[in-house]
Amino acid sequence: MAKKGNSEGYVYFNKQRKRWNAQYSEYDIKTGNVKMKTRSFKTEDEAKKYLKTIMYQKENPVFIEHNGIPICEIMKSNLRLKLNTNQISKAQYSRVSRTIEKLEKIPLGQKNIDSINSNEIQEYMNSLIELSNSSINKVYQQFNQAFKIAINKGYLMKNPMINVIKPRSIKEDKIVRALTVEEQQAFTEYLLNKDISNCKYKNVFLIQMYMGLRVGEVLALATHDIDLKNKKIYIHRTLTTDENNCIIMGNKTKTYAGKRVVPIPDFLYPYIVEQMKQAESQENNEEKLLFKPINQRYTRRTNVNSELQRILEKNFNITDISTHSLRHTYGTRCIESGMAPVVVQRLMGHNDITVTLNTYTSVYDKFKEKEIDKVNKYYLNEKLISNSNIELEER
Repeated sequence: MAKKGNSEGYVYFNKQRKRWNAQYSEYDIKTGNVKMKTRSFKTEDEAKKYLKTIMYQKENPVFIEHNGIPICEIMKSNLRLKLNTNQISKAQYSRVSRTIEKLEKIPLGQKNIDSINSNEIQEYMNSLIELSNSSINKVYQQFNQAFKIAINKGYLMKNPMINVIKPRSIKEDKIVRALTVEEQQAFTEYLLNKDISNCKYKNVFLIQMYMGLRVGEVLALATHDIDLKNKKIYIHRTLTTDENNCIIMGNKTKTYAGKRVVPIPDFLYPYIVEQMKQAESQENNEEKLLFKPINQRYTRRTNVNSELQRILEKNFNITDISTHSLRHTYGTRCIESGMAPVVVQRLMGHNDITVTLNTYTSVYDKFKEKEIDKVNKYYLNEKLISNSNIELEER
């Protein structure tokens, strides 16, 4: 434990409050004075961990000289900086924090950054091949960023990540599939014959399937987001989580392109009205949310997903569909109908057209022959080729 007055900060036990305090000095830009700041914790270990993180964030030279630079502290400091500069959301912060917490528990993650070599990193990365490619990418990204920061700050002269090869998972990447037309018809009929009193997420599923909203966007809808006169829904926010993984109402959509206006299909109109009426009459619903749980402020996305999977497995023997699959179903039907990719992009709220094209590659491949037929017919109509040429090619 550091002594009081030490420039490294210190941890002490407050007997009156029966709490452990972490105290450190902080320079006040406005006044030019140095202030002592204190934060209390239940345990000594929590207080020490917090103080250590603060010292690395402030790049305290005395502390760093005495304690070295643990690689995970660089990761955490970088993550906090990204949050404070609004480069990532609180939900992203929470997700990446969980990755760093796992790394802190392994021997490699407990080492100082200047004592780690490329062979150690490669060996650990190779041990992850049974995880998904997504999980491997997250770990690789954290190591990569930490060493780049260490090089930029002069902690290291050479980056060991240059010699590290990111392994591929032995698992196949999970493919989100859409409902087939027949499955969608059967599921739609099932929902339309249900009352919201005994199928509370009925209209969540319908909105996702026929308007392409993300489940968090649906659960964030309030009555004032619905324009019944012009049959439109305004999407401008989503349910998300904070850095403590608690559900909060976000003030924006998942992507900047997610803020959009989506037309309400005619057949869906009465069900939107039905949901709005329930929201207006529901007690303890000051926000007038369309899908407000009785005993909680917000609906958990996991609850909606679990209910969807229960219904599909029980009634249709379908086990590989999630709420995201319903959104994917909408995008698939749009493409199958011949809708231009740029329009699909706008309706789905994708930032970039390449996201749309990459997401629905298999669907575009399926219908490319039809599109080629259109070109061939155009050639014939414009007399660029003759029927005899086509017959000759077929032989």
